[in-house]
Amino acid sequence: MASTAAKNREKSTGRLIICGSTADRSAYFARREAARVLRCVLQGDARGRAAASIKSLIYSPSIRNKKATFALVCQTLKYLPVLKNVLAAANVLSAKWKKQTTLIYVTAYDVLFGQKIGMTGAAEKLLILHKDALESALSKLCTRKAVKCIEELLLDNQNHVLPKPRYVRVNTLKINTETAIQELERIAKVKIDDVVPDMLVLPGGTDLHNHRLVLDGSIFLQGKASSMVAVALCPKPGWKVIDACAAPGNKTSHLAALMKGKGKIIACEINKKRLVHLDDTIRRSGAHNVEIIHCDFLDINASDRSFSKVRAILLDPSCSGSGTSAERLDHLLPSYSTDHQDEAAANGPRVRKLAAFQKKALAHALSFPAVERVVYSTCSIHQTENEDVIKSVLPLATSLGFELATPFPQWPLRGRPVFDGAERLLRTDPSQDTEGFFIALFVKKLRSLPPAQKKHFSLPFFPTKISKIWMRHCMARRRRGNS
Repeated sequence: MASTAAKNREKSTGRLIICGSTADRSAYFARREAARVLRCVLQGDARGRAAASIKSLIYSPSIRNKKATFALVCQTLKYLPVLKNVLAAANVLSAKWKKQTTLIYVTAYDVLFGQKIGMTGAAEKLLILHKDALESALSKLCTRKAVKCIEELLLDNQNHVLPKPRYVRVNTLKINTETAIQELERIAKVKIDDVVPDMLVLPGGTDLHNHRLVLDGSIFLQGKASSMVAVALCPKPGWKVIDACAAPGNKTSHLAALMKGKGKIIACEINKKRLVHLDDTIRRSGAHNVEIIHCDFLDINASDRSFSKVRAILLDPSCSGSGTSAERLDHLLPSYSTDHQDEAAANGPRVRKLAAFQKKALAHALSFPAVERVVYSTCSIHQTENEDVIKSVLPLATSLGFELATPFPQWPLRGRPVFDGAERLLRTDPSQDTEGFFIALFVKKLRSLPPAQKKHFSLPFFPTKISKIWMRHCMARRRRGNS
């Protein structure tokens, strides 16, 4: 009669078959999925340029057990300096495992600090065999560092990031805000945001990735600052609009909702892989007024007749992403330090190259003959990509009849005072419950518009509370002019 071990380890076409409870199988495969994600993360971090964020890797369709994989990746990264030290001291890593070091890291975390479920694979058995040596090495490390427990040991390597609220944008093309609130209140306390229309605020850490409303595109897990960009552009229903660097499509779908599905949005994307993501987002959103074009925005001829009626352009170009490092979980990466965010670190060759592209793209957006409104935004905190870009392009904008407007005039944090008018720019603070974003709004002066467009010109739309502030501001300015 075959032994239990033989039943639990069969080889079929060279692949190990794992038997046992559902929990055992789930834990076994979650460790391997976590190891694959961790390998991509560490390789990208070593190169200084990640292929994708931790979250985007985990929430890709290829990862089946997302919740367990997410926990394992985050916890392994959190403990990684300790794990490397302990594994080296216990002399566990042999040449045989060099190509699977991330699996060893994940499994070592589970053996020393985790749930120790489904320990049936070769990596698991290796580390269980050396468990005493690993625990001894961990104890010696604590003694050497003069700490009483592992939590104190982790403090040396921790970059603390406070959890932010979970922001949810209601896709009004599919569902109204009231219905979304009723659905979401079943699982968490829901507040209505006081700045962005149709934005809901839930407690930080609320996991909605597998919620029905997310999967069918009724709501989008989009940050507050990111959602402010389309609102700042304020396209009217019926307008022709360009989203110049559109993937992954959250802002594109937001534009479609603000336009009530009317008019036309041309969504440009140069990257083939990101184009697939963009297409999926638009299909899920139910936006039928979006035309996706696989192209470089800079290659579009602004004088072409097919673009002669474009009245608004949203330009959210490639940037350093320094304002969204917390959302990407960059604080868990080995290379992360607080210096990473310093302005002194913003003047490297990559950021300068990005800024050069950003200036070209913004100048190109302003050159479209019928365009009335252009929003430039980045998820960067660096002046090089923000105020400096605007300052560089401002003379051209002025010569073309544009002026800087003030999006969200009640917002307290404005642009850095590097030129006259920078107070009209908008910044969001990544330490204050949002991502770190920058928004600039260019509006064509009324006298610079063609006669046919002047009669359709109107004040920008703002939420009711902001509208009142805007009207008070306009009335005060008029009184000053009459005095």
